[in-house]
Amino acid sequence: MIKRHANAIGHAVDGMLWAFRTQPNYKTHFSLILISIVVAWFLEISYAEWMAILITALMGIIIETVNTAIEKMGDAIDTNFNENIKISKDVSASAMLLYSIGALAVASIIFVPKLMDLFF
Repeated sequence: MIKRHANAIGHAVDGMLWAFRTQPNYKTHFSLILISIVVAWFLEISYAEWMAILITALMGIIIETVNTAIEKMGDAIDTNFNENIKISKDVSASAMLLYSIGALAVASIIFVPKLMDLFF
């Protein structure tokens, strides 16, 4: 049983590494997360703000991972134009877009007032 779980974790890590190596958006998300963590540390945000930033960051990577999986599955099913696959890819991409708008709102609520206090 432990070996089966270890194998599953290994496959999950392989998937994350593949996505990081091959998907530009994955690298962008990790870069933005790193910037957010550095800014949060510099601004000495509260515990609750840290939780909001970390949950938001984790959800972003999760949604991007699912979006990437849906896109690759669609490509594996049919390399020719397929309206249903297009819709599936577009809808999964829209989930990431909607999430990004929400993440920007969370970051703005936390960081903008602190940066305004710092600079003005």
